[in-house]
Amino acid sequence: MKNYVIIGASSGIGLQAATQLSATANVYGTYNSAPTPSNTTNLTYHPLNVLAHTHDFSYLPAAIDGIVYSPGSINLKPFSRIKPEDFVQDYELQVVGAIKIIQQLLPNLKQGTYPSIVLFSTVAVQTGLNFHSLVAASKGAIEGLTKALAAELAPTIRVNCIAPSLTHTPLAGNLLNTPEKIEANAQRHPLKKIGTPQDIAHMIEFLLSEKSSWITGQVLHVDGGMGSIKM
Repeated sequence: MKNYVIIGASSGIGLQAATQLSATANVYGTYNSAPTPSNTTNLTYHPLNVLAHTHDFSYLPAAIDGIVYSPGSINLKPFSRIKPEDFVQDYELQVVGAIKIIQQLLPNLKQGTYPSIVLFSTVAVQTGLNFHSLVAASKGAIEGLTKALAAELAPTIRVNCIAPSLTHTPLAGNLLNTPEKIEANAQRHPLKKIGTPQDIAHMIEFLLSEKSSWITGQVLHVDGGMGSIKM
């Protein structure tokens, strides 16, 4: 049975991925504030603050087959209202946090079978969007990190990145808290709907599996067509 680590598995996309993967694999999910009750023996939760200097992963097996780093934030503000330290804090969460986790777990990954790392970007990196400078700056760095790591860790470890558009998760709650907002945002996408955690979790499953064993260094857009189609 495969062993997967889902960083940020207590809600949204991370929770959905952990739940789906635990049907056929051992999943070690982390949480920052509160764990989500697990109904399967294959899914266990462990506390983790990605901003801490050190992390305790002593509970993990010697070999892990995949890491998913899903912590993120959506802070949409006019550029003139964002302080430079806001960019630093966002970078710490979304980029430095991922770097620390990957560095610490590299020995475990190297013992895995077809090991894979899955990171997250956003459609806002490819498609310039108003008020997205904060998130786009950090996620742009993630896309660069994905390609550099994929080159450096090949052929042993695959590294890919998912770039979603707006997805119906607690993180996007303020943007989707009324039927009118949901409909307006759905209409901005060529497929005329908002993404779901399941949409993204299916791609995570694929990128962790041996079905994607010839895919690395890619930024895959699961975005309802927003990043590439103009209607």
